[in-house]
Amino acid sequence: MLFYNRKLKRLVAVELKQGSFRPEYKGQMELYLRWLAKYESEDAEGQPLGIILCAGASTRQIELLELDAAGIHVAEYLTVLPPQDVLERKLQDAISAARLRFETKPVTDTL
Repeated sequence: MLFYNRKLKRLVAVELKQGSFRPEYKGQMELYLRWLAKYESEDAEGQPLGIILCAGASTRQIELLELDAAGIHVAEYLTVLPPQDVLERKLQDAISAARLRFETKPVTDTL
């Protein structure tokens, strides 16, 4: 899938993979990103960003491949919902983190 992020001013390529992350996914995404940079990006845009979503992800393998340096990010997605208590806890954690970010965000004077 291909998206455009207006705030980042860059194309974002997203790939969904059913299994665990495999090293060849990096090369495939790098090819997509180079093609996008050469043929689709406008002059004022940043380098395209790649996101690979896998059903399983090995943090150690991702760190060794230095994907962040290549503008590629890997995340895990769920194929089965966790128990309700886990979802509720994660939701509360996300709400707490958002409140903390909001409370510590500097206020800018617009007058």
